[in-house]
Amino acid sequence: MNDSGAAPIRSMPVILCAMDLESHMANAVETDCFAPPETDCACPDDGTPPLLTANIDPTVAYALPALHTDALPGGWVLAFNPHGAAGVVVLDQAAWMLLDRFRQPRRLVDAADEGDDVGMVQRGMLRLARLGLIQRVDRPSGVQRKASETLTVWLHITNACNLRCDYCYINKTPDSMDEARGRQAIDAVIRSAMAHQFRRVKLKYAGGEATLNLPLIVAFHQYARDCATRHNLALDGVVLSNGVALGDRQIRQIRDSGLRLMISLDGIGALHDAQRRFVNGRGSFAHVAQTLDRLAQHGVIPSLSITLSRRNLAGLPETVAYALDRGLPFSLNFYRANDYAAADADLAYGEEEITAAMKAAFAVIEQRLPPYRLFGALLDLVRFDAPHDHPCGVGSAYMVIDQRGRVAKCHMEIKRTVTDVDAPDPLRLIREDATGIQRIPVDAKEGCRTCMWRSWCAGGCPALTYRVTGRFDVRSPNCRIYQALFPAVLRLEGLRLLRYAGGLRLA
Repeated sequence: MNDSGAAPIRSMPVILCAMDLESHMANAVETDCFAPPETDCACPDDGTPPLLTANIDPTVAYALPALHTDALPGGWVLAFNPHGAAGVVVLDQAAWMLLDRFRQPRRLVDAADEGDDVGMVQRGMLRLARLGLIQRVDRPSGVQRKASETLTVWLHITNACNLRCDYCYINKTPDSMDEARGRQAIDAVIRSAMAHQFRRVKLKYAGGEATLNLPLIVAFHQYARDCATRHNLALDGVVLSNGVALGDRQIRQIRDSGLRLMISLDGIGALHDAQRRFVNGRGSFAHVAQTLDRLAQHGVIPSLSITLSRRNLAGLPETVAYALDRGLPFSLNFYRANDYAAADADLAYGEEEITAAMKAAFAVIEQRLPPYRLFGALLDLVRFDAPHDHPCGVGSAYMVIDQRGRVAKCHMEIKRTVTDVDAPDPLRLIREDATGIQRIPVDAKEGCRTCMWRSWCAGGCPALTYRVTGRFDVRSPNCRIYQALFPAVLRLEGLRLLRYAGGLRLA
């Protein structure tokens, strides 16, 4: 019997989520745009969707968890379970009415009211349960955490660089990795991957400016591919570059080696040049723009890494428009103070000014919404691929190997080494090390334990938190920025689903 006074549900509830859209897009087109944007950080990169609820019992009571909701155009509603695995879900009015019935606990077999189309209600109800928007009341809610299957390694090809970026944390020297040490490093990576049962290895060829030794990268990656094949490991590789010296020959080498590419772009024109200059003081934007044009000619889609400081915040909307108009995935990263950064007061941003700049950029994104997912790369280290207890893989699934084969926990602390590649299992020593950056779960961090967003930022960058507070067990100094921007980021994802998946009519 319909006791609520609401209209009966006689049409199929439409319930949209990212997995539907991305499955559809993957069948329609193959492009690097649909891969997650590359970053220069230790964020896990498994590339696998989270597991949704499979065991649904219609004879027990279900109820609404604490959801974040937002009204979207045309009567659609965004729903996001901050403790679930489905990400943003978009509901039409029939689906919203069905969801609303579970404000009080209700058995799934009793979900249909008088006048409903029972079959349609049952299909919609089961989808809500699978997506975690309604949950059983007889067992704790939450998502089983999945250990990373990818060992990510920063391979520091050279300490040399043709730029002198003001916020860089590397003390430049001419030192470079030689081929013998590089092979020993890859052997060590494979040993640790096998010892800890990883299924995939991801190598980030970095520096300095890694492309100054591009033939060595190509040789290393071929050696790594051979090693991975022998041990039945998947292998990914990405070159982290400033993009100022990539000609046609180098681009073909990167493309033909199966390597991805990340390029730093911090603004358009003078705003980029304000913090990314050549050794002689000249700006580098014109060279990066030429490289991006060449890459397009060769069919190579790089990821852009955009580092935000006070110097370039005003131009962020224009920078984002530049990337979107060219179909380039990008990530937005906040400047982090370090021992080598110049004029900290000039680079450091205030909470209100960076929040305003980000919202202005989000307005540009809303006008140019791409079909591919951006929302996992729009807010510094915040990831929306799945709930997680740690912000990155430091201390667990990440190693940094410098040009001499010494191994550190984090590239931000590359000089604080723990072991070297001659160790039988460098990752074990990284995990056991009690100095330097510590791997603290978010529920153990002061200020995070009761926050609804804690499973998505996981307390923020531990290196930054320690530098500012002297502690690893407290929330990020960027916490208020994250909290102010979370709803706007989720809204962009909801609008993307509505624009590109609304016509799929999935339920």
